[in-house]
Amino acid sequence: MRDPVPSESGRHTASQRARRGPRAPCRGTPRLPHGGRPSEDGPVDAADQTVDTPPRRRFGRRGWVLVALIAALLVALLAVLLWPRPAEPVTHPTPKPTASASATPTPTSATPAGFPANNIAYDTATLPQADVFAVIPALPVDPTPDAPFLGLTARVTGEAAPVWADPLGPPVAALPRDYTFDGTTVAVVERQQNWVRVLLTGRQALPSGGNAGQITGWLRAADVELAPAEAVVEVSLSARTIEIVRGGARETIATDFGSGMAESPTPLGRSFIMMTRAVPEFEYTRGHPLVYLSVQSPTLDGFGGAEAAVTAFHYHDDRTGANSNGCLRVDEAAIAKLAELPQGTGVFIRP
Repeated sequence: MRDPVPSESGRHTASQRARRGPRAPCRGTPRLPHGGRPSEDGPVDAADQTVDTPPRRRFGRRGWVLVALIAALLVALLAVLLWPRPAEPVTHPTPKPTASASATPTPTSATPAGFPANNIAYDTATLPQADVFAVIPALPVDPTPDAPFLGLTARVTGEAAPVWADPLGPPVAALPRDYTFDGTTVAVVERQQNWVRVLLTGRQALPSGGNAGQITGWLRAADVELAPAEAVVEVSLSARTIEIVRGGARETIATDFGSGMAESPTPLGRSFIMMTRAVPEFEYTRGHPLVYLSVQSPTLDGFGGAEAAVTAFHYHDDRTGANSNGCLRVDEAAIAKLAELPQGTGVFIRP
């Protein structure tokens, strides 16, 4: 607190501070003898000066209030820190949904990229049509006749689609969506991202002038619709059995049948069901349908005046041993089972 007797400059001189002694707790000046003040003539004699002893300071009321507030705050803080907290709720991760399998047929392994895409528009009317009567030298014979099918069939989505012998070259034929003698739902034997290789009807050459075996060609994946094939037919000429295989389960539908003679043997390898049709004028069938295949005779250019020599399953009374021009002669029950199979179903004929 400021001294009540300042110097002229507003501050106490050193001699004044030395004479003051301890300050009193409240405003005022030290009491001097006779009630006087310091004389202008000189300092007062120390022997004549008496100073009251200052009383002890009391801890004021405000101090106790402050202490009480601090104590209350400490107690409140400890209560917050030590108050028991509820247990944290346990959360469990939400399981992620499992993707369901698609009904769209997909290959068992990743589809290879293969040949690059081709988006060129072609006039299919200028290309030879791939059908049962066609002879198209540019289309190759199946190079791997014993290789498995992919379990898929293909059918053109438009009126017709170009067919390639080599996807890096120009198209060499056209496959129609519809044809009088069918053969337009074809078996797939190879699949790429942009292309599928299929078996086709027709021949590369007549037997008299070349190889008349099963032909193949490439279609653009964008030009066809794919569907799963439900079965494969397996024929064993040596065991004399015909089986329908579905999902690994085998159903034997014949334990004997007639087949081609030495001069007109039954063609070997893989092919597919081209058409199923009853032909009443073929009296030997007894009215049962014929199940025609895409492959033709390896030795006959034509048969019965026709420009084709198609192999088929059909009913015949004489159905034991090598007694046909290449067709497979079966009984009523077997031909009924075979006639139920859709077009494009793969067929293996093995020695």
